[in-house]
Amino acid sequence: MLEILPIQDKNVQESLCLRCGADFDPDLMAYAAYVDGNVVGLCQFTMRPDGGRIVSLSNVAGQTDTQALFVAGRATLNFIDLCGVHSAKCESDSIDPDLLGAIGFSKNPDGVYEIDLEHFFEHPCQHNK
Repeated sequence: MLEILPIQDKNVQESLCLRCGADFDPDLMAYAAYVDGNVVGLCQFTMRPDGGRIVSLSNVAGQTDTQALFVAGRATLNFIDLCGVHSAKCESDSIDPDLLGAIGFSKNPDGVYEIDLEHFFEHPCQHNK
């Protein structure tokens, strides 16, 4: 069973960052992805007045679970949207562009992946398609 859960403990977040090859920043919020109780991935993010930011989205070393990362990315965007922040960008060059596209991001003319979350979760499978 796939579960996406918020990380409440910064020590746990730091440890998982090490396992995922992500830079730890205690000011970031994070979700962990679990499959059958085993952690397989991490998504770190933040919210600013000008929108949400996904800072990292990666599997634990040795894992390749794109589905878990997809769901973690969508869960992150849903949380950002529910907080009243209706846009997001990706601040990482290390996230697979195909995964970002599947999640719903589009590359803007400046080469930055962004997403408009206004009404996104009303019809997520039809967004920007």
